[in-house]
Amino acid sequence: MNRDNCDFSPMKQLLKKDISQVITALQSSLETMDNENYCLLGNFEKIKNQFIQVEMTAASFYLNCYLSPFTDKYPELSICVQNLSGRKHGGLIIVKREDSLESLIHPGVSIGAELSHSLLESIFYPGNPLHDGAVLVSQNHIVSAANVLPLSDRYVGDKKLGTRHRAALGLSEKSDALILVVSEETGRISFAFNGSLHPVTTGDIL
Repeated sequence: MNRDNCDFSPMKQLLKKDISQVITALQSSLETMDNENYCLLGNFEKIKNQFIQVEMTAASFYLNCYLSPFTDKYPELSICVQNLSGRKHGGLIIVKREDSLESLIHPGVSIGAELSHSLLESIFYPGNPLHDGAVLVSQNHIVSAANVLPLSDRYVGDKKLGTRHRAALGLSEKSDALILVVSEETGRISFAFNGSLHPVTTGDIL
């Protein structure tokens, strides 16, 4: 599926509305600054949370748009990455779209099972022999685990990006696959697509 086929106009309208609300809140803060008893810190926290919500709304829409034509199991993927995040279990999940990945991935262990969040979570459980590699998802099935991906050359020496994130970026630079990443160190969720990494901060991403 070409991302140009997605209708982004509803999301643009929603984001305009949400951002307008944040701007209104900022303007309200400016108008009350003359009051010597007024503290901005509480409003800044509220505005920051509004920005996070805007990001989550956009992430939800774009991930649905990218994934839903290729798997009916994206709610299972959502539950999986959120549970991994909460436990700080690292995870790397490839969702195959249109491009063939055979020449890009060093194959791991064949699974051939219907996708479920519990099976994915068990694969990434620390100590499981398969947990260090990437899981390949095609349509509604887990094809394989412990796959090795090409690492991105753009971020060599960047201590902020671990091997999982560089692997996700590396594959996204060479294919149209979407790769979900959960950091083992921080529990943060990201997805790589078209050579870019998009962090997802909190909440139900799909």
